[in-house]
Order: sequence, then C-alpha cells, then structure tokens
Amino acid sequence: MQAHYTEGSIYKHILVMATMSAIGLLSIFVVDLVDLYFLSLLGEIEMASAIGFSGVILFFTVAISIGLMISMGALVAKSIGANKIDAAKQYTVNIFVVCIIIGSLIGFSVWFFAADLLSLMGAKGRSLELSSTYLGIILPSLPILCIGMASAGALRSVGDAKQGMFVTLVAGIVNAVLDPIFIFVLDMGIAGAAWASVCARIAMMVYALFFVIKKHNLIARFNYAKFVEDLSDISKVAVPAVLTNIATPIGNAYIMFVLADFGDSAVAGFAIIGRILPVAFCLVFAISGAVGPIIGQNHGARLYDRVRKTISQSFIIIIVYSLVVSLALFLLKNTIITMFNVDEKAGELISQFCIWIAVLTIFRGFLFVANACFNNLDKAKLSTIMNFGKATLGTIPFVYYGAKYYGAFGIMLFEAIGALVFGLIASFLAFKVVDLLEQEHLEHH
Repeated sequence: MQAHYTEGSIYKHILVMATMSAIGLLSIFVVDLVDLYFLSLLGEIEMASAIGFSGVILFFTVAISIGLMISMGALVAKSIGANKIDAAKQYTVNIFVVCIIIGSLIGFSVWFFAADLLSLMGAKGRSLELSSTYLGIILPSLPILCIGMASAGALRSVGDAKQGMFVTLVAGIVNAVLDPIFIFVLDMGIAGAAWASVCARIAMMVYALFFVIKKHNLIARFNYAKFVEDLSDISKVAVPAVLTNIATPIGNAYIMFVLADFGDSAVAGFAIIGRILPVAFCLVFAISGAVGPIIGQNHGARLYDRVRKTISQSFIIIIVYSLVVSLALFLLKNTIITMFNVDEKAGELISQFCIWIAVLTIFRGFLFVANACFNNLDKAKLSTIMNFGKATLGTIPFVYYGAKYYGAFGIMLFEAIGALVFGLIASFLAFKVVDLLEQEHLEHH
C-alpha cells in the first residue's frame, strides 16, 4: 500500500478521481430524479411536494454520513501518505464503530421527531402524510448508509477510485431496478420508493465492506483502548466535517419554510430543481470527495506546491464543466418541464433556474473544494465556519430579501448569490492555509 497521489499529473489524478466519483454519485442522483419522475406519474402534485419536504430531512441525515466519509478519507489518506499503514487500518475500524453509534443515535432521533420537523417546515395535509410515510421507512437505515459511505471514503484514500465508484453505482442500480417494481408492480407508491432506497443502502454497504476487508485488508481488529485513543483524532475531523455538512440542510430547511408560503407547486418545482442540480453538476458535487485524498496524501508527504496546484486546477475544471452544463440546461429547459408534467408555476421556476441560476453553481464548487482542503489540512473548523456562514448569513437574509421582492424565483436566485459570496471567501482562505502550512514546515526544517 503506497501513496499514489504524491507524484504524476495532478490534472490526471483529479479527473480520474472526480470522474469515477461522479459516475458513482450520478447513479444515486439519477435514481433520486427517476424516483421523483415515477412518483409524478401517479398524478399527485403533493407527491413531488412531499419529496421536497422529506428531502431536506434526508439531506440532513445523508450529510452525517458524508461527514463521516470525509473523516475516513482524511485520516486514512494522511496515514498512508506518511507510510503509517497500521494507523490507517486502526482508523478504518474505529470510524466504522463511530458510524454505527452516530448513525443509530441520529437516525432514530430524527425518525421519532420526523412529523414535527416536517410541520415546522410548513408541510401539511396530504404532503405531510406522504412525507411522514417516506421518512418513517428510510430513516432507521442511516447506520447502514454511514458504513457504506465511510467505506467508499476508505477505498478512495488508498487510490482505488474504481471500486469507490462502484460502491455508489451498485446502490444506484439496485434502487433503479427495485423502484418501478415496488412503486407500480407492488402498488406501494411512495413507501415503495423508500423501501427501494433501504435495499440500495444495504447493497452498497455489503459491496464496499467486501473490498475494504478482502481486497485491501484495510481493517484491524477492534481494540477498545485504541478506539478511545483515536477518538480525539477522529473527532477533530469528524465533528467539524459533520457540522459542515449539516449546515446545508439547515439552510435548506429555512428555504423550504419560506417557500411553503408560495404553495405546493412552488415546493414541487423546487424539489425537481433539487434533483436536477446534482445530476447535471455531478462532477462539481464529486470533486470535493475526489480532491480530498489527493490533498491528504500530499499534505502527509509535505508537498505543499502540489496541494496548491490541486486546488487551482480543481477550480479550472469546475469552471469549464459548469459553463458547458449550464448551456445544456438552457437549451433543454422546455424538455425538462414537459418531462415532469408540472403546472405553470412550477414550470416557470424550473425555466428560470436553467436560464439564470445554474451557472452560479461554479461558486458552490469553489466552496466544496475549499472545504475539502480545510478537512484534509487539519483545519476542519474553517470548513464548519464557512458552511455555517453560508447556511446562515449567506442564506437567511438573502432568501428573505429575495422572497420579499422577487417571490419564489428570488428565493433561488439570492440563495445562489449567497453561495457565490462564501465560495469566493473560502477559496481565498484555502490558499492562505496552504501558504501558512508550507511556511511552518520550512521554519521547522
């Protein structure tokens, strides 16, 4: 087992890792989109609205699993970069234990209060009923998702981008196959979509663990004393990483609260946009997970010029990709509206997103890369500050102003402008952190 990313073309490393990760994520995002498409065929606007409301809470729980995946990736990649293989194996098993504990506590707590949380966001009537059914089935499977996601992080950390991709690809395939069977053949409706997702999570976990344990032998025997000893290191990355990732759904919850005043059609339009965005910009969403191990290994090897290049070259890839995708969305906007058979109000929101807002995803990408940088350079608190800043100062006043003066479209537009502001701030700080670490290293050597 060796550090793969401390030599060779950085562009190549980023593109290979990001593409592999994007294919895996795309399978999940496409299934979410297809989920919504299948459910829209049932003819209830409240169905799409329910997915919008429950999606905010699911995003919160998924953010927990992403935070634990980041922790796994950062600690294992840094250990391998420093040639500390035994430490990497110990971190792997200990983070799995944390996944079980945290996943169970959060999953069942949110499950218990799900109906209250949905009501607080503005869900009512049929939308509340459908959302509660969906979440009641899927939330208890959070520990399974956490282990599967953390395993994917471990695989990417050892340079196995291919299997890191297949982990999420397997989940996507299982979900896609079971969705129409459960929803239509078994006539389970929204409950069928939820059970298909649970089965997909189980498949992802089993597949990922097989390669972590059998192929890479990246796991040690559990030792309680070493678990307690490692908790400090794990917490230093995991707590800020989890807080960083739950900041986004907290901001989204406020958006849904404000958007609910504009009716089920506006919520449905927003829900569809929320599924289109990660499918269209899957490479942008994948790139933070992709660059994390590259930054982590080069940080472990004290190769800060390569860390700096990883950040700047990631930004270039994000800009080029986002411009191409934004043009495609502009050209396809009417096709998307027709496909989901939405009413005029929801269709107008989707159209405005494709024309004006999609291109601003560039700056979300900057924020993603900067956060990956902070998490892998032992500055995870900065990542938390940036994401909470974006979820509060970069969301609440912007969304309030947008809703007041420009309606539902203003909510989306001004939220994206808030992301632009914090994306630029985080980018500047990322380069400053690398400069400071390099300076500290030179002073000590």
